[in-house]
Amino acid sequence: MSPLELDFDSCYRAVSARDARFDGRFYTAVTTTRIYCRPICPARTPSFRNVRFYRHAASAEAAGFRPCKRCRPELSPGDPGWDIRGDLIGRALRLIDDGAADEQGVAGLARRLHITERHLHRLFVAELGVGPLAVARTKRLLLAKQLLTETDLPVTEVAFAAGFGSVRQFNATMRETYGFTPSELRATAGRVAARAADAAGPVTLRLRLHRREPYDADGVFGFLASRAIPGLEVADRTSYARTVPGGTITLTAQHDHIALDVAVDDTRQLTRLVGRCRRLLDLDADPGAIAEALDQGSLAPLVAARPGLRVPGTFDGFELAVRAVVGQQISVAGARTLLGRIVARAAAPGGLFPTAARLLDTDLTGLGLTNRRIATLKDLSARLADGSIDLDGGQDPSDAVAGLLAVPGIGPWTASYVALRALRDPDAWPVGDLVLDKRMAALGIPHDHIERWRPWRAYAALHLWSSS
Repeated sequence: MSPLELDFDSCYRAVSARDARFDGRFYTAVTTTRIYCRPICPARTPSFRNVRFYRHAASAEAAGFRPCKRCRPELSPGDPGWDIRGDLIGRALRLIDDGAADEQGVAGLARRLHITERHLHRLFVAELGVGPLAVARTKRLLLAKQLLTETDLPVTEVAFAAGFGSVRQFNATMRETYGFTPSELRATAGRVAARAADAAGPVTLRLRLHRREPYDADGVFGFLASRAIPGLEVADRTSYARTVPGGTITLTAQHDHIALDVAVDDTRQLTRLVGRCRRLLDLDADPGAIAEALDQGSLAPLVAARPGLRVPGTFDGFELAVRAVVGQQISVAGARTLLGRIVARAAAPGGLFPTAARLLDTDLTGLGLTNRRIATLKDLSARLADGSIDLDGGQDPSDAVAGLLAVPGIGPWTASYVALRALRDPDAWPVGDLVLDKRMAALGIPHDHIERWRPWRAYAALHLWSSS
């Protein structure tokens, strides 16, 4: 849906009611103040004559509006419409969230998607009214605004953490777009000037990651805790921690948001960390739409018990694929043990999960894996190392699944599981999953009901798994 296709009357009713269901779906721009807000902004509802509606914050900023300091658009959850899309625009937006445009430019972003830069620009303008460069710039500015408001990072650190190439560029862009400098924003936010970062140690900070309610934090963190890999992750029902390049992150459930604590040597990876954490915890899902589709017939009691259920994602696509292969036909506990041994032997520097290239060169014998399973892992590693398969957002999901199925030893269940968690396909269904079959039989659910749960079969699977 393009900005021009937003229904004015529906948007205005949502703003008048401060309806949280629409938070992140669109932004309200006020022509008299030149400010744009979230639909839930507590400020007085402007006259309908003075408002414009935009699908993306970048569209509002391109039209000359600046973000509201009261409702803080940088805290909006992502639009669930983009989150579940596997087309070029949906994948491009996820890659921008992952920092691809900051690291490789728009040309590099287009290469990841295997299209021309011109075609990518044309798609963005048609959908959002602005090009990918404007979207990436807005992403940087809003992250910088959050860092200036919530942390005491020096302005220099904020500039690089948000993806700007220099402090001068950061200052100029913020003044041009928002009408104030970083120092002026920090002063109005009531934060004192920060000291220079200690070069001898990691930079530590805490950010709030907002979500849509209801949110089943216990279910998400419990799922991750039961599958935490020794030596890589530590998790319980309320928190999840893991190693990341140059440091660690910890996610903790709060009453109305997720707290992200970061301790890293290089803050330039912060954009990627935030984007991957949001996908890991499925923070941008639309629980209302999912519940409405599934809250019927045999699934109704499960949906009522967990109305905010989410599908846990992954921090890294290759890591999830290895988890899926290792976990074939064995218990969750057994898979954890084997994965812990793989990490102990093949971990990248800093205790990171091995890259595809590293695992390809690692001797995996003697860890308890069968020769056939080792061969599958090696073939999978080779295909990801040479780019034949991309599980981090660049490849069409159907092509990625086809690539997985071409690997000897990977069947429909494994490919579906990877699609469900790594490719974020909301309709993925783990074909032949024994636990799902048993739960459906116990609840008296015929197998032809699976088709009725489209396009949310991944969430139906999580409801069934969680009920066992």
